[in-house]
Amino acid sequence: MKNDFFGLRHPFFIPLWRRLLTVAACLIWATFEFWAGSPGWGMLFGGVGAIAAWGFFVDFDPEAIRANADKAEKDKKNG
Repeated sequence: MKNDFFGLRHPFFIPLWRRLLTVAACLIWATFEFWAGSPGWGMLFGGVGAIAAWGFFVDFDPEAIRANADKAEKDKKNG
């Protein structure tokens, strides 16, 4: 599995509604920051939202994440 700096391949994000909510929260906050006159924070949150959108909807493989989580759980049980 590739390096996952933001943790976008965590089993927590397998349900679609969590991915949608995460991306929407980032982009809504970016819009708020631009509206409030803080373009630096707006670009930061907009960038995080764009990275999350790419990671969640273009480069997301829930089956591989499930398999990796199951393997990690088995390894943990076996010591």
